[in-house]
Amino acid sequence: MDVHGGRTDSAVLVPLFTDASGDVHAVFTKRRENLKRHAGEISFPGGSRDDGETLMQTALREAHEEVGLPPEAVEIVGALAPVGTFVTNYRIYPFVGLIEPGFEWIAQETEVALVLEFRLDDLVAGHSLKRLVRRGMAFKTDVYEVDGHMVWGATARILGDFLFRTGAGPPLRPLPRPTPRPEGQH
Repeated sequence: MDVHGGRTDSAVLVPLFTDASGDVHAVFTKRRENLKRHAGEISFPGGSRDDGETLMQTALREAHEEVGLPPEAVEIVGALAPVGTFVTNYRIYPFVGLIEPGFEWIAQETEVALVLEFRLDDLVAGHSLKRLVRRGMAFKTDVYEVDGHMVWGATARILGDFLFRTGAGPPLRPLPRPTPRPEGQH
């Protein structure tokens, strides 16, 4: 996958668990609406790398800080291709980790509004190509909608890569290129 943008290294954890009926779930956070960056967006737990730590350590530390998931409760099983963000200029390194079901999430109050657990089957069923407008830029992009929540942007690209690699999702589309909206359109 091509990394566009991204000068600041960051990492996310893609936490997965299998419930009693055999369904695989992914864990996401819904970011608080009052944040300066990525406000209200759904993302995997993660953030910027601190000096002296590996990117995998970053993903595990951030998951612990954001949702209370101890690093020792995660079995890292792989990594996905890095993804860049357009506006905030992050280069995101995703790590896939297995966890036990039934974890009691502790959302970091200053950053996380909700912790969401979505079945992979529901994410696949909720996939579509949608036209979005962000900061005056219109673009078509893959989205995943479940229970009124929409996963889009870098998180959708990470999720799409994971689903494609596991055979659960469609082939990846080229990265959307934002284009300015014509004058007079809002």
